[in-house]
This record gives sequence, C-alpha cells and structure tokens, in this order.
Amino acid sequence: MDVLTEGTAEYLKVDPDGFREWVRDHKSRALVSKLVSEQEAVERLVADGDYFVFDCAEAMRGPMSLIREIIRQRKKDLWIAGKFTFFIPSMLVAAGCVSKADMGFFLGWGSVINKAVQEGTLKVYEYGNTVMTMRLKAGAMGLPYMPMRILGGTDTFRYSAGKIIDDPFTGEPMVAMPALNPDVAVIHVHQADVYGNARVFGTGIAHVESALASRKVIISTEEIIETEEFRRDPGRTSIPYYAVDAVVHAPFGAYPGECAGYYASDPGAIIEMGAADKLDAWDAYLEKWVYGVASQDEMMEELVGMTKLRGLIQRATIKEGYRA
Repeated sequence: MDVLTEGTAEYLKVDPDGFREWVRDHKSRALVSKLVSEQEAVERLVADGDYFVFDCAEAMRGPMSLIREIIRQRKKDLWIAGKFTFFIPSMLVAAGCVSKADMGFFLGWGSVINKAVQEGTLKVYEYGNTVMTMRLKAGAMGLPYMPMRILGGTDTFRYSAGKIIDDPFTGEPMVAMPALNPDVAVIHVHQADVYGNARVFGTGIAHVESALASRKVIISTEEIIETEEFRRDPGRTSIPYYAVDAVVHAPFGAYPGECAGYYASDPGAIIEMGAADKLDAWDAYLEKWVYGVASQDEMMEELVGMTKLRGLIQRATIKEGYRA
C-alpha cells in the first residue's frame, strides 16, 4: 500500500495491541463499587501529560464539573481532543493545563489561544469534528487507522496526521487517519450505577467511542440508580461497567449546559464564558467559577442557587422519550 502524501502533525502513538494489553490488565470485570468524589477521580486518574478526551460541550451535556476539577487541581501538559466544542479548550489553555490540542472545531479561538500558539506554549493540530470522532471509533475497534473519504486536498489535511494512500481494493486515493486511544476520557451521563453501567438519553456525539477507546474513563452522572434497573432493560445501557474506572455523582454536572430532559442550559452563564474568551478575562472567570469554590456542590450553592436551578428544570419539560 503506497502513501501518496501525508500531513505534518505530531500524533499520539498508534498501538492497538498495547491498548488491548492495557484493557486486559487493568479493566476488571468484577462488580466493585467505583463511586468516588470528583476530587478523588481526577487526582487518581488524570495525570500530567495525559492525552485527554471529553465528550460534548459546555452547551450540552459536557462533563463540566470534571473539567472544572481538572483545572482546580492544576493538571499540566495535557493533550486534548477538541471536537464539537466551544470554549472548553480556551478555558483549559487559560488555566495552563494544555500544551497540545487536536482540534476538530471550537468556537473560542480567542486571544488566549493565539497568544499560546505564538509563544510556543501550545501546539494545535487540525482535523474536523467527524475525523476526530472516527479516530476514536478506530481506537475503540482496535484498528490502527480509519479510512475515510473526507479532508483530502484541504489545508486542514496538511496540518493533520493523516495520510493519503492507494486504496488496495479500488486503486483510488483514500484518506487514512490514525486511530486514537486517549489516556483518559471524561463523560457526563444521565444515569449510572455504582459499578459504572451508564445511560445517555437524547442527543450524543461519541460517548460510547470515547469510553471504549480510552485507557481510563471517568463518568459523572446526574443520578445513581440500582443495577437491577440496568438488568431489567439492558438495551438502554450506553456504556458498560467494565469500561469505566470511576463514577462521580454530580447532579447538574453539565452546568452551565443542558442535560437533555433533566434541565435546560443557562444562556447567561454560557455568554459569560464567551465574554471571558472575547475580552481575555479568563483569570477573573476562573477565580470566580473554579478556584474560588472548593467543589461542584459549593459552586452550585453559592453561585447558582436553587431558584435558578428550579427554572432550568422547568424549562426542560419532557415531551417524549428521555426518561424511564
């Protein structure tokens, strides 16, 4: 198979057999409780230098309580997968947590990102939302790469780690993108049991692929439910327990975004994030929403309050299909 041309980006080492070995040695099938605090989960499972993927964004079911805890613990030198996101990458870069970013799309390419790239403290590699998702899918499937018919011939391809190869079946040029097996994934879900079985209702992006492709997986959940509920209706299980390393009970863990069917987003709080990016005011934002509070619970109590939360719940009236 001939390589016709290739992009210039650095990429996480592709090692499907090494990943399989990790899963075999570290992912127990025993039913043991994985319920921990957000502080313990991040301290134990997110290491400086990890490749880090999060699913969804600050507007919809993003793992925001865990993102804030990663910043609060001042994790360093992370390499992030930014797909279908807005301001989370800027927030992490402003906090000094990130040194490399594989970007599909993010809205917040503001001064903090520009400054970090210009000063050499951040390297950005270009992809697309679909490409990043398909790289995770390849990692979850145990493949070394994913063939696809997009991105070739673009400047984005040039700054990616893709290759254009001769397809062995048709003889036509085909884009091949390296599989992605992150060190750690953080995912917010609607329901989970203490063992890590999890349900996601409504729209999703790549929560299954992220969980099955990653070495370490932290899920935060709106509700802890009994395992018997999963056994009654196993077809609604989105993520199986054996893929998960830690479960964090985090009501309103997606705030300021929505969690479909549970509560709506808080537009004012999301706009506040956008303003922090636009006005280069992340330091004040992080002091208020992250460093100035000790936990998710304290933030919700002191900065949000039950009056606002009741309003968000009322706005998320269930029309059909989201809850049992």
